[in-house]
Amino acid sequence: MKDLSILIPTYNDPCFQLVDDLRQQAERLNFSYEIIVADDGSTDTEVVSQNRAINGMTNCRLVERPENMGRAAIRNFLAQEACYEWLLFIDSDMVVCREDYLLRYIETEAPVVDGGIVIRNVQEGNLRALYEQTAAQQHTVEKRRQSPYHDFHTANFLIRRDVMLAHPFDNRFRHYGYEDVLWGKHLQEQHIDLLHIDNPMSFEIFEDNASFVSKTEEGLRTLHTFRDELKGYSRLLDVIDHLPHRVLRLWHHIAGGWERRHLMGNRPSLFIFKLYKIGFYLSL
Repeated sequence: MKDLSILIPTYNDPCFQLVDDLRQQAERLNFSYEIIVADDGSTDTEVVSQNRAINGMTNCRLVERPENMGRAAIRNFLAQEACYEWLLFIDSDMVVCREDYLLRYIETEAPVVDGGIVIRNVQEGNLRALYEQTAAQQHTVEKRRQSPYHDFHTANFLIRRDVMLAHPFDNRFRHYGYEDVLWGKHLQEQHIDLLHIDNPMSFEIFEDNASFVSKTEEGLRTLHTFRDELKGYSRLLDVIDHLPHRVLRLWHHIAGGWERRHLMGNRPSLFIFKLYKIGFYLSL
């Protein structure tokens, strides 16, 4: 049975309950474990205060970074902090949804294992929830296995520590988006086995529409910055390659403001969301 370091990067997310649920599962199993939460310079002092209670739980600790390191660097930092051979990375907005979650991982043999996610508690009128629910059909274990390196995500994955240390995330990815896509490409180039299994965490905590639109824009800027390296690994880039760029830039110039306001409203459309993303990217 594997000894396990459970690693949770967080930024302005309360994750005491997530840690406690994982700790309770770990205590029922006969193995050594630790849970480390790394706060990446959170600005919400109330959330940080709540998360400090993690330090009072057995085998659990919160590490507070004074400044934001970025999405790649904080995961590399956690790998350095870990003491066990196997690392389980979980995003701080995930929810435990199965009683045998840890057991499934510690019985799995592969250097990198992606457990996937499920979408629950979808909120009417929430753009993120609507988007994730529609995209979920592309993230089943059967779909992920068809293109294992193209469909890797950092929300819920297991990795051997020596592999992680030898192949860290690219620290240039400081802002939201696509660090996992480029890392999946790197794994494929290095011929590192990546296994997809059905062992999900639940995604059911959704930001408001305005926050998600801003986060999407940040991700599109990241995609634009690394577009040459991500070519062939981003579905959006593949689609954009076959579209009339000049027409869509003009449309975004005329209608982009209206589209953005619509997406932040109470009844957002996924079609408008796709159109806005394409136009925003082409305007960069």
